[in-house]
Amino acid sequence: AEVTGNLSVVSEYLFRGGYENEGTAVQGGLDYAHESGFYLGYWGSSLGYADGGSASGFENDVYVGFSGEADAISYDVGLLYYHYTRVSDSDTPELYASIGTGPVSLGVAYLIDDVAWGNSGDTYVSLGFESEMPSDFSFSATAGYYSYATDDTNVATTSSSGLKHVDLTLSHPLADTGADMTVTYMVGGKDRSDTDVEDTVVLGVHMGF
Repeated sequence: AEVTGNLSVVSEYLFRGGYENEGTAVQGGLDYAHESGFYLGYWGSSLGYADGGSASGFENDVYVGFSGEADAISYDVGLLYYHYTRVSDSDTPELYASIGTGPVSLGVAYLIDDVAWGNSGDTYVSLGFESEMPSDFSFSATAGYYSYATDDTNVATTSSSGLKHVDLTLSHPLADTGADMTVTYMVGGKDRSDTDVEDTVVLGVHMGF
């Protein structure tokens, strides 16, 4: 068993192709993983919005799950709970699962409750790819697709599904600090109202311990 942590500073916090803030966000988490495959963890981020028009909300994610490998296939299944400080009607559990082989992974997340940012039954599917590159660079890509719940909707929805985003990330160690610097270009898709999501570039510094 082991406990690990992470700390990041990013120029913008993007969540599945959506903007969670309009400036720098500080993020971090702790994870406990047992050799059996059981794990639990916490991850949090500052937000660029809150009740009353304030820009000092905070996202707290607590999760528990089980992961492992079978031959060349890795798998992960768990339950995550979103809890927001100073943001109303946004707390909810979410089921998630993923499988992967080599540099490719496929994930799915299912929203359980109606909240201010989604409807019960919203399903997010992601396809990821990671690869090492020369000179200690690494590259990753993630494509996110949403299937939106449209019956008895809590949040107005005019599109049943669509490509939400494609993230292209290049990372490199930051000298001998133990941290990595990343540059992510997000290609915006469409949101649940069929509105185009603006492309953006996000800079980040990330450290694990």
